[in-house]
Amino acid sequence: MSTYPRPARPQTRGRRLAGAIQRVTATALGPYQSAVVRIGFSATWLIFLLRELPHRSELYGPDSPWGWDMARELIGTNDSFTVLMWSDSPVWFEIVYAAAVLSSLLLMLGWRTRATSAVFMAGVLSLQNRSIFMGDGGDNVVHLVALYLLLTRCSQVWSLDARRAARGEGRPDRVGPLLWVVLGGFLAPATLHIDRTGETWLLVLLWGLWVAQGLWWVACRFAPGQPRVLLDVLANLLHNATLAVIMAEVCLIYATAGWYKIQGTRWQDGTALYYPLKLDYFTPWPALSDVLASSGLIVMLLTYGTVLVQVAFPFTLFNRRVKNALLVAMILEHAGIALLLGLPFFSLAMISADAVFLPTAFLVWLGARAGQGRERLIARVRGRRLPEERPAPWEEQAPAHGDGGSPTLVR
Repeated sequence: MSTYPRPARPQTRGRRLAGAIQRVTATALGPYQSAVVRIGFSATWLIFLLRELPHRSELYGPDSPWGWDMARELIGTNDSFTVLMWSDSPVWFEIVYAAAVLSSLLLMLGWRTRATSAVFMAGVLSLQNRSIFMGDGGDNVVHLVALYLLLTRCSQVWSLDARRAARGEGRPDRVGPLLWVVLGGFLAPATLHIDRTGETWLLVLLWGLWVAQGLWWVACRFAPGQPRVLLDVLANLLHNATLAVIMAEVCLIYATAGWYKIQGTRWQDGTALYYPLKLDYFTPWPALSDVLASSGLIVMLLTYGTVLVQVAFPFTLFNRRVKNALLVAMILEHAGIALLLGLPFFSLAMISADAVFLPTAFLVWLGARAGQGRERLIARVRGRRLPEERPAPWEEQAPAHGDGGSPTLVR
């Protein structure tokens, strides 16, 4: 019986390590997952801002119970970032609110995501830090992810940026440099008002990203060789590290929530869900809540099931099938919270965070179905027949290196 020599174990490990390093440095991983996170969180914040549009002044503006002087005193203590402390003028508040709405829409569409993600982050932090008592828990998740999105390459697919790069437009980019100048003009007064703006480290980060974008444009325009490759590698490393942080953050949220629940007596005896179902503030559908609360078995199963899913999820990440099953259970759990407890924005934020763990094959399939549905809708509106073999516009392939298109200053 012939035997085949086995490769030396150190060489195998060396090749695997070299392949892993090559993949991490040459590719921005999770293009579909990062795109879903971008779309989900920007849509959540946009819907919230539009819903609260009639009450915006009472929530974050001049008519807020948490007055401007109290907010300024608190920010002077905790150094939270907000541009609303520059002035107590109603006009300035309306400008900031409108910029938050517009940046959320543009980020959801993926238009110049590097610039719009910075404005999106500034809008989220400015409004939330202005009145810290406004929120339902989902605002904390939006707060964190708004910072993380700034460091990711979340426009590789399902974005206007990806469509522009796929077309390979050869015309010189004029919008990018203009946005770069405008954002630099915004950072200048933010630095001058450092005593009212908040955290110094955040301004340093924004200035660093602003300078990096300028270097990126210069390298793409005048030195497209090794300098461009080096900047691409650094951007991929930053993206991949940030994506790992988002995943760790989601696991930490569920792990801490689950373990804190275990320590509560109501969660231990299986009755914890009963009490919020009997609170008027958390019962948008009183009849449905009464039906669920009247069944001790259902209350017990949902209570124990919630704890089990939250505690177990971080330990299932290395088993794809179990992880996907628990992921579906958590998404259904948040859908139930939105329906039964009337917390839609908290649920949308958590479902958007959970999307970072969705399988790539499922996201590609979902994008293809969405693209086909979009094409059919457009065809019906225009009154023409859709071709049989037409490729779906959402089925873009993530470029191996960065954006893969013409160089732009602010992407």
